[in-house]
Amino acid sequence: MEALRQRVVDLAFALAWALVRRLPEGLVSAVFRRIADFVVRRDGRGVQRLKANLAIVRPDATPAELDVLTLDGMRSYLRYWQEAFRLPEWNDERIVGRVRTVNEKVLRDAHAAGKGVICALPHLANYDHAGAWAGRTGMPVSTVAERLRPESLFDRFVAYRAKLGMEVLPLTGSDEHVFGVLAQRLRAGGFVCLVADRDLSERGVPVKFFGRQSRMPAGPAALSVRTGAPLIPATLHYDGPDLVITFHDPIDRAGGPAQMTQRCADAFALGIAEHPQDWHMLQRIFLD
Repeated sequence: MEALRQRVVDLAFALAWALVRRLPEGLVSAVFRRIADFVVRRDGRGVQRLKANLAIVRPDATPAELDVLTLDGMRSYLRYWQEAFRLPEWNDERIVGRVRTVNEKVLRDAHAAGKGVICALPHLANYDHAGAWAGRTGMPVSTVAERLRPESLFDRFVAYRAKLGMEVLPLTGSDEHVFGVLAQRLRAGGFVCLVADRDLSERGVPVKFFGRQSRMPAGPAALSVRTGAPLIPATLHYDGPDLVITFHDPIDRAGGPAQMTQRCADAFALGIAEHPQDWHMLQRIFLD
């Protein structure tokens, strides 16, 4: 049954990538919005977890306000998928033209120094669009992706991101190998982007996040310490049709990876608090 389920999921994604990009954008937007509304009405485990996470971000929200925020969050999440299925067909002008940035000089100055740059970001808005923008503006991205089942589905996501101009390294049991490849890219002056608000290894760094206990991966900070590449947190949000990328100040290496990871968490919290509806966190990350 599990093999059958995986096959069905893989075929569904294959159909979506083949079909969604061929339909009118207005129709697709309406359909995905209705899907989001339907999912929220069903109130499944993912919706309940999203609402619980948003309640921590907005502890002063009334139940009615939290319901609206959860609906907006699921609509934002479905927008991510809508764009994922259509992004490979966007031309360079559209990919770049639908991005606005805040504090971009921090990123460009760091990259110009030639030591490589590490960008850590949370699950906000569309980080794939951000990666495609970076590559088309002179900073091709190397990143890491969690292994998916079935393998054919993982291969589809690797091919999708490769078409957007990103190098994707699979996160497997050989973490040190992945770390070594990323270090090589940085020493060559490359740009490494890592989504870093959820610990997949259960060996992450303990952090305080919105006043609660959580864990976040140490990889971005450890790479910065080993290679000397600056670590810059980034947060994203949607503004109408545009994606807005905000680059925060580089993280001070004082205190080592643990304190650096906490400073990343603090930067993530700033961006999420301003635009909680675009935080696509449907998993448990708060430990208490």
